[in-house]
Amino acid sequence: MTKHVKAGRTAKKLVGTLALLVSFGLAATGCTSASAPNPTTGAASDGTPQSGGSLTVLLDGGFSGGYATGLDPATSNTIGANLSQNSAIFGGLFVLNSDEDGQNGRIDPNQAESFEFSEDSLTLTMKLRDGITFSDGTPVNADAVVWNWIRDLNSNSTSTPTNIVLNRDLQPEIGDELRASIIGALPENYDPAKVERELGAIRALDDLTVEVNFSAINATFINGLPGTNLNWIASPTAFEKLGAAEFKVSPVGAGPFTVVSTALSQKLVLERNPSYFMEGLPYLDGLTFQTTTGDQVAYQTLLAGQADVIEGLSTVSLAETAKTNADLVVTEAPMTSPYVVQLNTRIAPFDNLKAREAVYYATDWDAINQGVFKGAGEPSQSFTASAGLFYEPEVPGYRAFDLDKAKALVEEMGGLTVVLGTTNTGVAPVVNTALQTQWQEAGIEVELKNQALGDVISTFISGDWDAMLQTAGAWDPSTGIGVGVRFGSTSPFSGTALPAGATNAQDALAQQLTTPLDDLLADAIGTLDEEKRNTLYQEIAKYISDEALAPFGFAFSDAQVVRKGVHGPGLTTKIPALAVRMGVLYDQVWVEG
Repeated sequence: MTKHVKAGRTAKKLVGTLALLVSFGLAATGCTSASAPNPTTGAASDGTPQSGGSLTVLLDGGFSGGYATGLDPATSNTIGANLSQNSAIFGGLFVLNSDEDGQNGRIDPNQAESFEFSEDSLTLTMKLRDGITFSDGTPVNADAVVWNWIRDLNSNSTSTPTNIVLNRDLQPEIGDELRASIIGALPENYDPAKVERELGAIRALDDLTVEVNFSAINATFINGLPGTNLNWIASPTAFEKLGAAEFKVSPVGAGPFTVVSTALSQKLVLERNPSYFMEGLPYLDGLTFQTTTGDQVAYQTLLAGQADVIEGLSTVSLAETAKTNADLVVTEAPMTSPYVVQLNTRIAPFDNLKAREAVYYATDWDAINQGVFKGAGEPSQSFTASAGLFYEPEVPGYRAFDLDKAKALVEEMGGLTVVLGTTNTGVAPVVNTALQTQWQEAGIEVELKNQALGDVISTFISGDWDAMLQTAGAWDPSTGIGVGVRFGSTSPFSGTALPAGATNAQDALAQQLTTPLDDLLADAIGTLDEEKRNTLYQEIAKYISDEALAPFGFAFSDAQVVRKGVHGPGLTTKIPALAVRMGVLYDQVWVEG
């Protein structure tokens, strides 16, 4: 029996969606193809979308407004932060959608029309919608997907998923022209043998059908696509014409907008794509993403009438003030990503369990929630939150705040010195300062290191860090910036111990070495049974807690703030965050005339 999913973004419910993994083994019935909602020019008062107008969107330079590595999906290291820009330019094979209140999150096919897994769940067949073209007029077809995916998997981007285990035994079935185009787009240091294996596993069966062959079940592959570079399909023809350097700043996709100009990590100007495949969309004629330097600057810019939208306002006092302004609309995102302090257990001081325990006991998350977030945070002792799958807020045996125990451990160790890092965006530095104050009360010496997102990524990759305030979670726990990224031993963003016998992550992968936690993480994505996945994620949370790998605090939702008259999914209606912030479907955003 095969498993089918075929539905559109305008369907009321995605039949057989992977969000409901327990029913994934049932053949879907009554499936429908997608069609775009038809825009009208009705009066603004009745809430009917109108075509026309343009918006300026403010993004924080420490997160979503930072894209120093460019906008080419294959080489960008900030795909998860730049979901709005990518969605606007590329559209996406799939999108995360939900009811207007943010409930019943689901993955909807977008440029993809449907997908199905084989009886053994090891072969995925994905159908593309017929007639979609890139903005340069070339077709979005199966060859283009294969070209993009092979390039994504071999261009050294940290935005490429690492939990995909492809079948290594199939021979490539690919034409010479496509092969040459793919090879020509790869970096000089690519691994030919690896590429050949991937070309055997990822195939274009016909013009609109892509087949992916796995050697292990991956229950999160489709759920995770919208948060990775595999979701964003770029024009191979445009890449060959422009070259890699120009394509980073002026990529060509099949999304609702096209690039007019780019100043990396400063300003991205887009205009309506007249060849967009969804009839009548996008509503807007123009869209500009403007990078700012923090919440206060963004808020004052919005009040001054120099912008229309703030994505991800995290300063609680500003969000509360905005709620009292009749000219603004504030929408808080459903919570999916709890705060966590990652500890690098590969080096001192946190290779010592007592040091890790001291940090657990020294951290009073409730005080931070009340003092910084006015109690708006949702307590969680693990990587799950209420708007995501498999939510369990408490972990048996979790080490709660106990200042006396923290002091005793620090004294027993003869002192403890820690460098605590985070991104220099929004409220994160404030939380870091609060943690510094609390830890110092326990006798821990703390140096703060707040950096731009790109520098945080580089620090993680270097392995030279002690502790990092981050978020760990996603709508599906093993996707996006989820538990696998934060705690898998071979992830560049993890501080958990390497497998025995491995000198580094690459060595562990080459020898196929794993840790007990790696095995649990693999088991959690290796079954389509929702109850089993839920049980496994509870076991993972217990393992992390027992080993004191990272103290979790609470989930908190940033706010979307728009001027009155702006409407759209992810701005004025809620969508669960793939990782940290709500994704916005800018093709459906509109503004009252």
